Amino acid sequence: MGLSSLDQLIHELTRLPGIGPRTAQRLAYYILRSKDHLVDDLCEALQQLKEQVRECPECFSYTEGEGPCMYCRDPLRSNFELCVVEMPSDIEKIESSGVFKGRYHVLHGVLSPLEGVTPKDLKIDELLSRLDGIKEVIFALDADLEGDTTVLYLSKILVQKGIKVTRIAHGVPIGGHIDYIDKRTLGRAIENRVQV
Repeated sequence: MGLSSLDQLIHELTRLPGIGPRTAQRLAYYILRSKDHLVDDLCEALQQLKEQVRECPECFSYTEGEGPCMYCRDPLRSNFELCVVEMPSDIEKIESSGVFKGRYHVLHGVLSPLEGVTPKDLKIDELLSRLDGIKEVIFALDADLEGDTTVLYLSKILVQKGIKVTRIAHGVPIGGHIDYIDKRTLGRAIENRVQV
């Protein structure tokens, strides 16, 4: 005997990142109680997403319509700097800083031998094919074991090609108190210190 419609919805919602069983149940009951067109609107939005959103053929972020995404189409962006990120959502975070004006490349993951993620599973070959004219590759990956492994692997290849390789700084956040910073983050902050 299969799941009821409500249990099926709860199950599907728990497959979303950050949604546990209790949150999924609350969302399912909210959707069920909604008197407006929420269900129809959600269905339509998901269908449009499935039909219209695809990977950008240049940076592998997400875009709608034909051709490259808005960042790859922008003629004012520098063609000499390439910022490598793990997921398309990371681009929005970097853009919100208003500082980076170069190009992007999305790997769609990071190397993780324990989980079976190898270079062939990522957009690494596509990255290596985009290096003509690139003077600097900036890694904006998480400061964890997988991010560090990915940066180490790719930086060895890029340095051999004569490309400057940098990584965004990691350390104490603005407004952070040293009392509440873990030792690894504090160590990174000391290693990445800047002259005043």
